[in-house]
Amino acid sequence: MEEPATRQLEMSLSDGNITSDDDLPLTLPTDGSLSGSIRKGCDPFAQTQRSKLQHRRALIDQQINKEMRMRAGAENLFRATTNNKVKETVALELSFVNSNLQLLKEELEELNSNMEVYQTDSEAINVPMIPLGLKETKEVDFTASIEDFICEHYGEDSSLYDKEIKELMELRQAMCTPSRNQAGLELLMEYYNQLSYLDQRFFPLHRNLGVHFHWYDSLTGVPSCQRTLAFEKGSVLFNIGALYTQIGARQDRSATAGIGRAIDAFQRAAGAFNYLKENFSNAPSLDMSGPSLCMLVRLMVSQVQECVFERVTLTTQDTHFTSQLCLAQEAARVSDVYLLVQQTMTQLLMKDYVPFSWASMVQVKSEHFRALSHYYAAVALCDHMLSAEEQECDEGAEKAFLQFYVSSPAEPPLSQVLRDPEQRRKLGKAHLRRAVIRHEEAMRVHSLCKILRKMDILQDVLSLTHKRSLDKYSELDREDDFDETAEAPEIQSQTHQKPDITPTNFSEVKVTDIFQRLGPLSVFCARARWGPVRVICLQKREGGLGLTLRGDSPVLVAGVVPGGCAEEAGLREGDYIVAVDGEDCKWAKHGEVVQMLKSCSERGVELSVVTLHSNDTQLERRAMLLSHSSDKENTRQRLLSGAKGQSSASLLNWNRKKTREGGGVTKRLGSTFSLSFGSIRDTEATY
Repeated sequence: MEEPATRQLEMSLSDGNITSDDDLPLTLPTDGSLSGSIRKGCDPFAQTQRSKLQHRRALIDQQINKEMRMRAGAENLFRATTNNKVKETVALELSFVNSNLQLLKEELEELNSNMEVYQTDSEAINVPMIPLGLKETKEVDFTASIEDFICEHYGEDSSLYDKEIKELMELRQAMCTPSRNQAGLELLMEYYNQLSYLDQRFFPLHRNLGVHFHWYDSLTGVPSCQRTLAFEKGSVLFNIGALYTQIGARQDRSATAGIGRAIDAFQRAAGAFNYLKENFSNAPSLDMSGPSLCMLVRLMVSQVQECVFERVTLTTQDTHFTSQLCLAQEAARVSDVYLLVQQTMTQLLMKDYVPFSWASMVQVKSEHFRALSHYYAAVALCDHMLSAEEQECDEGAEKAFLQFYVSSPAEPPLSQVLRDPEQRRKLGKAHLRRAVIRHEEAMRVHSLCKILRKMDILQDVLSLTHKRSLDKYSELDREDDFDETAEAPEIQSQTHQKPDITPTNFSEVKVTDIFQRLGPLSVFCARARWGPVRVICLQKREGGLGLTLRGDSPVLVAGVVPGGCAEEAGLREGDYIVAVDGEDCKWAKHGEVVQMLKSCSERGVELSVVTLHSNDTQLERRAMLLSHSSDKENTRQRLLSGAKGQSSASLLNWNRKKTREGGGVTKRLGSTFSLSFGSIRDTEATY
């Protein structure tokens, strides 16, 4: 079996002589007038931090693949043999293989937990974000399979399409090394859109093309192989989400503009993972399973909520009482969403799958932001003493404070606490006590993880906030304060901006079908079946050629005159004209074909036609309708979206969820077929 190609997939941050992918020029999108992709991947030999990291991941993936093949062979031999001595030898070998696999898994986990590589190089101290590495893949050779299908199904010389096949292979190769910016995202989306065209062109409903797609699990490196195009599309979509996480993690969050870009990136990452979760099922790799994708969506939403808190912190210029309460509730909200992620990570299927450093980081963040919520509550209570006159005027402050806690303490009443400086000091001290306890718990969890201990910036954040809370507690503590510190109530979490899950908009990247020379997808697709090309020779008579044409791209023979020239030559109603006198006219307009027929010489005209089989009447009717669209790019886009719904029957072991996609297609087709045929009749003409 072929070993996976060693890839250095991605560019990284600047580090001495190491280059940065941020310096790469942003490539403009392709429009319909351009041939071939103008988007390129990164230089696979560029020595960057991220490329070196990905290179090491690729090598480990190779080793894991090798060890798993050895284990499979040893297990088969163990089951097959009856010789006890052989069984003992094989059992010993299996123990070595399993030990090696465990070591490789731990090494890969450490690489996947290397968050600092993806962080910004800003000097600002922020809690690091959790990015995902891209899924690795082997090279795929489409050449033989596509050439055979073109010869067999389309009846054309496959050598005429060598350029298109090469372009597809180059696009996939470039897709494996996307840059960490908008150009890299557009490259992945372009390939994803081309896969939808490829699905229509070369993947029939009840047959696969024989191409094997190899992808490696993003976190464990376990290889998976499928022959379905849905697996390829799902893996590309996963990498789109992963690339968004890397773009979000590298933003400079010391300014509101950088925070806004980070929020947008993490919301789009959540949208990609959510789309994958809702539209694909039975994934062969654990990283694309339902529980894993659910965890990733929640993780991205939590990181969005964290960015929202950071933006509120930056934009809160005043130190008003209600502003500090708002910060406390925002921090409590961040803690709550990270606690939900932590619970998801501890579920049975995810517990042994998620890297320990991820679970530790999520727990640290949950404790850290809960501590911050209590700190800001204490600041609001102790640093913003109002006079009696100000308290009477500021009704908004009292209302906000009364709604501040999950459950208000019975004694003393909160309205009384707000007016009594000593009661405020005691309650503030109670909040600071809880803040210090939470800070210490965050630091304890941090110290248990070897990988997190190496992250200096995280250590700095935890130490600074812990010291700040301790200093504040020392200010409020008095020598004559012998009363036991009360327990601070739980703060009601609240946010002024709920995170959105932004779906991936693939229509932003316009692409042209690489194999468009095969003809319009409305007719010339893998699902359609037609007879061989027939050559019809027509001699023009006084009464004309005796045929009625309709539509364009391709032009349809809507009828033949009984006893006319066309009928005698063998032309039939329902034939599609694909060439006139040897000139290809699959994409020709109605008027262009008519002009070619009218300009024929006395010797007549030679038509090349094809006929759809009778059991494809629904497809033929759809093609008739689509052939009258004046905007061919829109027609192809409708087919592109239609392809997503029609591919469910061919996805075998790993398929789209039929309830959503299937229903959507039925609705679309129903609305299309409900059009009246009056407009179509208007374009008919007899010649």
